[in-house]
Amino acid sequence: MVGLLAASLSAQRSEVGLTLGTTYYLGDLNYRSHFGLTQPAGGLLYRYNLNPRWALKMNAIYGEVLGDDASSVGENPSRNLSFKSHVLEFGANMELNFFRYFTGSKKSRFSPYIFGGVSLFSFNPQAEYDGEWYELQPLGTEGQGTTAYPDKKIYALTQVAFPFGIGFKYSASRSICIGAEWGMRKTFTDYLDDVSTVYADPDVLLAENTEIAMLLADRSVQISGEPPVEPGMQRGDSKNKDWYSYAGAFLTFKIRGKNHGACSDFQGNKSYRDYIYER
Repeated sequence: MVGLLAASLSAQRSEVGLTLGTTYYLGDLNYRSHFGLTQPAGGLLYRYNLNPRWALKMNAIYGEVLGDDASSVGENPSRNLSFKSHVLEFGANMELNFFRYFTGSKKSRFSPYIFGGVSLFSFNPQAEYDGEWYELQPLGTEGQGTTAYPDKKIYALTQVAFPFGIGFKYSASRSICIGAEWGMRKTFTDYLDDVSTVYADPDVLLAENTEIAMLLADRSVQISGEPPVEPGMQRGDSKNKDWYSYAGAFLTFKIRGKNHGACSDFQGNKSYRDYIYER
């Protein structure tokens, strides 16, 4: 009986669900505008409630981030750079409830919370030129992969980030939790937008990479009509890494354990119901 009860209580701690929301990014094409150029996003989550204060959450989120110098959040219209990138994240976070909370509880049915953890995410910046979209990482728009710039390495498209943020959860029934959260992701790459350091020599890009690499590296000429920017002039700010964010609502369902045999008598006991539903 004790073993079955333990298994049941363990199952009662688990929740699975989905989340829908938006993603956006902060970086060289958007330094400060939170929720600028937001895009739809969503994913799946699993939560294991360790106790009424702490929970472990695993999530998979897919979204897209944008940046555009010509937009309302653009930092340098004359630079004329833009990008889009998918973001696929797999994360693990610890949640700390401000109040006692348990899905299905009558006494502790809501709480704000904070969370933090670690995630692995993939991205792939692209830019549009003459009606076609080009993947920017293989082009080496800042001279990556050329003999003229041996110190510039091609950046990885899979990186680690540290998510953290705030949220609110509410027990809508014995098995359903609804809520919302907003979190930032601190990354360790400055190439989420393919912009980081200085302009490369266009002749080097044309000779060692491709013509489209040269054209996408300096797009100021397309609106100014002036000669290309001098090599070595600032293109981005490598001192500040890029960030991205996810904000959304979630709905989870508590996994109800199956209880059999001798434990059925104990399940009818009020102390059991209090433990599961009213704590």
